Amino acid sequence: MSGHSKWAQIKRSKGAADIKRGALFSKLSKQITIAAKSGANPDMNFKLRLAIEKARGNAMPNDNIDRAIKKASGAEGDTQMQSLMYEGYGPAETAFIVEAASDNPNRTFQNIRTLFTKNGGNLGQPGAVSWMFSTKGQILVEKDGNIDQQELAAIDAGAEDVRRSEEGMEVYTKPEQLGKVKNALAEAGAKIVQAEVIMESSQGVDLGPDQIPAVQRLYDALSDDEDVVAVHTSANL
Repeated sequence: MSGHSKWAQIKRSKGAADIKRGALFSKLSKQITIAAKSGANPDMNFKLRLAIEKARGNAMPNDNIDRAIKKASGAEGDTQMQSLMYEGYGPAETAFIVEAASDNPNRTFQNIRTLFTKNGGNLGQPGAVSWMFSTKGQILVEKDGNIDQQELAAIDAGAEDVRRSEEGMEVYTKPEQLGKVKNALAEAGAKIVQAEVIMESSQGVDLGPDQIPAVQRLYDALSDDEDVVAVHTSANL
């Protein structure tokens, strides 16, 4: 998604969190469990560290976080959680990538396919749209303090791109450099709203006013599915 729509999505997500906190915690737990499969030590596993920070930022209790980490090793009796990815097409020739975590891939596949079909899209084959997306680290910084100094700190730490906006600053990094740049920004006094690994399209699609509602409906329907942990789209909503 574009930077502007990303900020808007955060505002919507925070509002929804108050209403659907249980569902939110479930998604966060799945993200932690999947990340922990690559190592249960957050100091050595930056994806796990980011997942934990995101969970804490949403007021998820430490007990829930600990249980989610233990599930990855089977300590909680659950070794079946799998990381899944689906690719598809939405209205107005938009592309979608859906990341999910599930202990029942057949159920998840059927649900995702149905959501695409009911909302004017269709599920594609693996590789159908992923070629136009690249994986990046993204850090959103609120406009606060010395933004020029913060930008320089990010660049010195290895940021590949910095984009200013009305809300603040979007910093893009290589995924493995996300933690380093985030720490540099924090030391420079930046107010970090979110730091995560995203998939950004190289072929963004600008939508007309009459096209936005249909694409947004598909995006929201996919995001609300209990097994979906992230949705990426080429649409500039």
